Amino acid sequence: MNKEATQKKPTGLLIAGVIYMVSIGVLYAWTVIRRVIEAEWDWTSTQSGLPFTLVLICFATGSLIGGRLQVKIPARLVGTIGGAMVGTGLVLSGLAGDSRMMVALCFGVVTGLGIGLGYSSFLPTLLKWYHPSRKGFVSGWIIGGFGLTALYLAPLASVLIENFGVQDAFIVLGIFTMAVSIPLAQCIKDPPEGYIPAEPANKAKTKSALPPHVDKTWKEMLATGKFYMLFIMFLCSLSIGQMVVGNIAGIVSLQAGVSDAALLAGLVSFMAISNTGGRIIGGIISDKIGWANTLIIVFVLHLINMSGFGFYNNLPTLIVGITLAGFCFGTTLSVFPVITVDQFGLRNYSSNYGIMYMAFGFAGIAAPVIASYFLDLSGNYNTVYIICAVGMGAMILTNLLVRRIIAKENHISITE
Repeated sequence: MNKEATQKKPTGLLIAGVIYMVSIGVLYAWTVIRRVIEAEWDWTSTQSGLPFTLVLICFATGSLIGGRLQVKIPARLVGTIGGAMVGTGLVLSGLAGDSRMMVALCFGVVTGLGIGLGYSSFLPTLLKWYHPSRKGFVSGWIIGGFGLTALYLAPLASVLIENFGVQDAFIVLGIFTMAVSIPLAQCIKDPPEGYIPAEPANKAKTKSALPPHVDKTWKEMLATGKFYMLFIMFLCSLSIGQMVVGNIAGIVSLQAGVSDAALLAGLVSFMAISNTGGRIIGGIISDKIGWANTLIIVFVLHLINMSGFGFYNNLPTLIVGITLAGFCFGTTLSVFPVITVDQFGLRNYSSNYGIMYMAFGFAGIAAPVIASYFLDLSGNYNTVYIICAVGMGAMILTNLLVRRIIAKENHISITE
């Protein structure tokens, strides 16, 4: 392969990675499917919520497993298995019909694990093709691709259900997912030996705090105090996004008196757009100003937004609050892959980020439950907003502490 062709290849791989991520993000279809099975199959809210809870747990678990697998087998194979499992789980869910246990196992476990495997497959390889100064750019687009799924999948699922029924909709989505994801997974290839990523012409001074020789194994990562502080920051920031995502309808209905189903669905899609924008823009911003500064901005915006959320009593102010929450949620998701590479190295990124990403699963389970508990207790979400605001204040201080630890380790300033 000549030099010019080699330098152009990262762009093609990035596009393939974005489309792959768009194809496997099928958990966003559950919002539509859930309403139908509750009506047609007489499932309770708790029963219809179980598959989604399981898919979030298995998604995070699958990312951890996928990261560990890439130490032993090619990432291309991990991505292929992931796409196949996502599609197979959907097809089996369609064949299972009105079986609570089988749908929970097929969609929640099989599809969830497949999403996690696929989610972990593209990014580690792509980072090897790009200059280190573009980590945020690459992470933002790949993670953003997953967020784009929300924009098309819910409407597509609605059309399929309306025309074919929920069981056949599962099957069609499964076949479509495999047809797109499995061929694209074959694009996951490491750079040729001796490959040096092209340096951007307008590259700014790097903000990295990582000495270039440091590559930690997952065991060495877990032995550092800064990992746990970073994990807690990741968990707390994601929890706010998960809390808002999981309760948009209830928040808007309670605080603004809006009950129109179409409008509420539109707000969910609107948050998905801001979430995707945060993933892409946040990653690019982190390349410019550094991940620590980017996180400070996220935490301050969260703090201001949560402090005022209880006073958002009309649709315009709630739209602003939802937009900020979605943007910060997306930015957090795009920045932490950069942090993991920056602080623990690229060589073991797959397994290290698999552990870091468990914060997503914890947040997805805990945040909606905590929000529902305080809603039942007080009849509103005000206590939750206060907890979130106080938590973000604590995370700002934690960020500053992590900066000091890293600066001391590396004998530099993280803002240099």
